[in-house]
Amino acid sequence: MKRRKFIKTAAAITGSAVAVSHLPKPALAQERIEMTIVSSWQRDFPGLGTGAQRFAENVSTASNGKIQITYFAADEKVGAFDVFDAVASGDAQGYHSAEFYAVNKHPGFAYFAAVPFGMTPAEINAWIHFGGGQKLWDELSAEFGLKAMPCGNSGIQWGGWFNKEVNSAEDLRGLRMRIPGLGANFFARLGGTPVSLSGGEVYEQLASGAIDAAEWAGPWNDEALRLHEAAKYYYYPGVHEPGAVTSFGVNASLWGRLAASDRALLTACARAENDTMLAEFNARNGAALARLVDRHGVELREFSDSICDAFAVAAEEVLEETRQHSPLARRIHESFAASRAEVSRYIELNDVNYITKRNARIR
Repeated sequence: MKRRKFIKTAAAITGSAVAVSHLPKPALAQERIEMTIVSSWQRDFPGLGTGAQRFAENVSTASNGKIQITYFAADEKVGAFDVFDAVASGDAQGYHSAEFYAVNKHPGFAYFAAVPFGMTPAEINAWIHFGGGQKLWDELSAEFGLKAMPCGNSGIQWGGWFNKEVNSAEDLRGLRMRIPGLGANFFARLGGTPVSLSGGEVYEQLASGAIDAAEWAGPWNDEALRLHEAAKYYYYPGVHEPGAVTSFGVNASLWGRLAASDRALLTACARAENDTMLAEFNARNGAALARLVDRHGVELREFSDSICDAFAVAAEEVLEETRQHSPLARRIHESFAASRAEVSRYIELNDVNYITKRNARIR
């Protein structure tokens, strides 16, 4: 190549390189991403707290340190019920919580955690991932500057701890009970007084008699909270909260600026925790229940059919009221109800039938 031609070619290449170097980078694609995640759970609290912490650690590990997370448990940076506002405002970049703590913002949020006579974990996963639930969740969250997804599940919950036996729906009248989300509306329609408390407050309030009853999750979590020391009667099933989804939420502006690969990594880690947390609850609840009964003398009680009938009437009223809240609430409810009907028919025919027949023959 002649010297003059070489110089021209080199200059062209150099110019192109300079031009390329000045092109804007994909937002946050090459940068280290620092996220503060705030949580509704106590630090190291079994299942919920440890699951949220595990998720945060897994994100940092899976991203090879690109996404650095600073995790704050409930009340370390903001209150347990203030995480949504903290993330929407940008004071924090992400939260780990349960969407029914945001029903004061829009009652539709409850459908993405748990509603009375709602879906089991298997059913709600089907709806969110393949029945249009995530799209509706995105639409709702976007109104509040958020993007959220499933990031755990505590399994089908228990009905709660009571300081007296509940033999009829009338026995619920006048009781003060810790219960969240639309379950609170449901309990109020039965004549009770719902009380909003974070996990760190439940034991003290129940033990002191400030409240008469409380629900939290199930045997493993409830044992950790020492609720068996505060009340004698433990009721099941938890028709008010049949498997609460815990969620990972992100500031919507940040989410929109993340590279596609970073969004995919966060989503994959959240889905992994969704599976892991449910597996851990299912693995540990049985042994915890045995300890509560055999070691601590807890008395198990099943809600009677007549009580469940009263629960169902109250639940229908609450969900109808929620459906009437807004066009979006109506669409969320109708999508949820249609998926529940379709998926549950199959699960009852196949899964429930199998478990019933299996257990009748191997015990």
